[in-house]
Amino acid sequence: MIFIILCIIALLTLGTGIYFFLPTFAYGYFGLPFLLVVVLLLLFSVSRAVEGNAPQKKFSGFILLITFFVISYLTIVSFVSTAPIIHADDYQVLLGKVKEGDNFAKQISPISVEEIRTVDQAVAERLGDKILGAKPALGSQVDLGEFTIQQFQGKLYWVAPLLHSGFFKWLDNRQGTPGYVMVSATNERDVRLVQEIDGRPLNIRYQPNAFFGDNLKRHLFFNGYASKGYTDYTFEIDEKGCPHWVITQYEKKVGFSGKEAIGTIIVNPETGAQQAYTITETPEWVDRIQPYDFVKEQLSDWGEFVQGYWNFSNENKLKPTEGMSLVFGADGKSYWYTGLTSVGADQGTVGFMLIDTRSKDATWFQQIGATETAAMSSAAGKVQEKGYGVTFPVTYNINGIPTYVMSLKDRGGLVKMIGMVSVEDYTIVGVGNNIKECLRAYKNAVNSKGHLNIPSENKNTLQLEAKVLRVGSDVRNGNMNFYLVLTGAEDRIFIGNTMISNELPVTQKGDFVKVTYDDDLSQLVDLVDFNNLDIKPRNEVQTVEN
Repeated sequence: MIFIILCIIALLTLGTGIYFFLPTFAYGYFGLPFLLVVVLLLLFSVSRAVEGNAPQKKFSGFILLITFFVISYLTIVSFVSTAPIIHADDYQVLLGKVKEGDNFAKQISPISVEEIRTVDQAVAERLGDKILGAKPALGSQVDLGEFTIQQFQGKLYWVAPLLHSGFFKWLDNRQGTPGYVMVSATNERDVRLVQEIDGRPLNIRYQPNAFFGDNLKRHLFFNGYASKGYTDYTFEIDEKGCPHWVITQYEKKVGFSGKEAIGTIIVNPETGAQQAYTITETPEWVDRIQPYDFVKEQLSDWGEFVQGYWNFSNENKLKPTEGMSLVFGADGKSYWYTGLTSVGADQGTVGFMLIDTRSKDATWFQQIGATETAAMSSAAGKVQEKGYGVTFPVTYNINGIPTYVMSLKDRGGLVKMIGMVSVEDYTIVGVGNNIKECLRAYKNAVNSKGHLNIPSENKNTLQLEAKVLRVGSDVRNGNMNFYLVLTGAEDRIFIGNTMISNELPVTQKGDFVKVTYDDDLSQLVDLVDFNNLDIKPRNEVQTVEN
């Protein structure tokens, strides 16, 4: 009878633990063995309390023996199969083959001014809270989930689901929360509360903030994934705006560690229907399969164990810089971007890495430059009197130059200015009140540093010889700018300063000039080169006088 009671206690405790803690039923996971230790120790305590005969003492001894083996599995087996001191080479190759890139501009396409990301996650959260605040009845019932950056119909958006704000809110709203919020990553005014698709109301029933069977992880666990590793619950929308949960499936390649993404599980948050995919089979609208923490850890191991575990001199060791950002390439793919620095270095990088967020293909560009932190300090120093904070930068191809782009915010979290800093030389800085002013200041800074002859294959530059119809000037952000209207291009205004040419301040209406400019189809056009044909070079003047 005592034996039956102990078995019932064990089964109830184990079942309750499995239901609430959802441990993975596979080798290399700590959850289930740890739960077994708790159950076994409970059984041992109960059996000892009711011991009275030899069989019960034997049963207690058997429980203690099983407990010893499980604890040995959690400690000795996990150490031997996992410790970097033994498996450094296995950790080093987890990232896969790293290719050497020779042309950043080919992989990351030039981007138009309108597509540069100026809204970061913190601003998206503030704008999302604001739109919920405009609907008090809704805002009191739900919370905003985590925003993730993604492409939607060719544009970048931050997207976050509406989630239950507590147990009783879930109990009152079992059908699910009504939709999601979209915030444009390039336009603060484009904020949407999406509550229906094609006239059909949205209900996010299966989610991390739900309880019991509606909880997203529990729903997967009891629908065929109890023995699978899965993580990174990302809320993404397809090209029609329909919501999905995209969850990364993974395996452990080095004992109890070495997480490696092997595919995805896509869950319909309204019906709970789920479908597993390999990496190559995952639908194209899914931007991210490789979780941030997987990539960061594998990249760190790749640089740390380059000469094995015993490398006290730090020979050839590399480490990623402080953070990673998501950038988008010329091929429409998204990449994790991070700088690489030598162990012991602070402000400088020996290159940077682009890692495909789906396939994990890694490309290393060996270009000396500045870390993201150094670039942030450089941009903040440009307007240090204002005391602005700086967001973590995103890397873009600006006229063939790898460039950090970041927002400068006041203490209230409002974006006040935009900054651009060259990855190669963080003394090349441009700031402006908006993205166009910033780009103009940055181009001037590039030209003033002698970087005028930057790769032209990604620049759509044109030349024009014409007569000056109008000329004017003004001062912005401490810089004198000159504006020209030319014959043959009366619908445009050309802008430049003395960094482009010393002839600009003395140019007058009626002069004939030759200009080179970036053709970005906007009305205000930046000059790349300027030559006043009516101003004779000094050697020509001397020849005439002689």
